[in-house]
Amino acid sequence: MGSETGGKDEKEARIVAIALITLVAILLVGAFFAFPLVAEFNQTYLAEGVGIKDSAIFAFIATVVVLIIFAIAAGDGLIGEIQFMLVGFFVFFLVLWLLIAWVF
Repeated sequence: MGSETGGKDEKEARIVAIALITLVAILLVGAFFAFPLVAEFNQTYLAEGVGIKDSAIFAFIATVVVLIIFAIAAGDGLIGEIQFMLVGFFVFFLVLWLLIAWVF
């Protein structure tokens, strides 16, 4: 009985591994073909105005200020929530960075 469940688990693990490898391969191929479109989008919509380099500075400052306010509001929960704040920092920074470059 133990060998049957062990065989099932190995079979399921192989299926999951094959599915993950296939998904990663599809994403890599898609990224390879989407790169020229992203470069064209960057050249058309993000090149004029503030630009990517300058908007990164503004986005970083805005992100730090907002997350300091969030950390003060969190109070005692800051230590337990640091992993969420770090992920939130990077996501918020990326969104602000691209939006500032796009709008301005």
